[in-house]
Order: sequence, then C-alpha cells, then structure tokens
Amino acid sequence: MTKNGVFKGVTSVQRQLVNYWCALRGADGVVRRDSLDPGHFRSMLASISVVEVCEDGRGRFRIAGSRLRDLLGFEARGRFIEDVAGEHAEAYSLGLSAAIDRQLPVGGVIDLGGRLHAWLRLPLAGPDGRISQVLCHDELISNRRMLLGPAAATPVPAKSGRAAA
Repeated sequence: MTKNGVFKGVTSVQRQLVNYWCALRGADGVVRRDSLDPGHFRSMLASISVVEVCEDGRGRFRIAGSRLRDLLGFEARGRFIEDVAGEHAEAYSLGLSAAIDRQLPVGGVIDLGGRLHAWLRLPLAGPDGRISQVLCHDELISNRRMLLGPAAATPVPAKSGRAAA
C-alpha cells in the first residue's frame, strides 16, 4: 500500500496499469469500464482479462489474453471462475471479491515452484456506477528481482492464494 491507500502492483507493468486506473477514478472513487482505452495498455493486452460478476455473484471471463491461456493451459473466455481448476480458481476468486469489496486494486504473488505468478485485480463500474467487472492482469515471472516493493520479499505458496493490498 501507499500513503493514499492504493495498492500499486508488484511489477513495473502492474504499477503502470494501476497508475492508469487511478488517473481514471471519478469523484466517487470508481473507474467506469467505458472510460478505459485499450490502446493505452496495448502492450499488456496478452496478460489482461476481464471478469464480469453476474447477478448471482459468479464471475465469468469476458476477455482472456493469450498469456492467461498459457498460465491456465486452456482458453478461459466465456468460462465461469469455478470452471478454472485448482489454485488458479482460488486466486481469482479471492482477488475478485477483495477488489469488489474494497473498490480498490488488489494483487499479490503466488509461488508456483520455479515460477512466480504476479496477479492484479482492478474493479470497474458499469454505467450505473455499480462494480460489475474486474480488470485482471496476470504474468508469470521467473526472477524475484522483477518484483517491486514489499511483495517482492514474500511470494505466497500456491495453495494459500492470499491477497495483498
């Protein structure tokens, strides 16, 4: 966390994405989905997914970048979070609910044994102002030196899936 209470990400790319998200916050503190310009984060699109939270509370992948497919081992677009197997579903569910509840960015690092999964969740509001989507950034990194800040020192083992904020 920073002085203003906003989690800034654990990699330089995530920090750029959070700074962009913060710049889009309205007077009510939320970012509207339609205010995003995908061209602004074009170089990140392979690591981006968007999850829509349905009325029943279930999350469904609306958009899923190619690196998410590499991480999961299958195409996630159109699938519900619970259809995603193992620790990935736990990490997604935890991060989504934390981002929605806090209405702030959340993220962390999961140690996958030899690789690190740096994840970020950014809440997005629909035109009605209700948080209904989450912009997700997931990247696999091979070196702890690519991590920034306090999260760099303590990657979480894959089974716990804890969120940082």
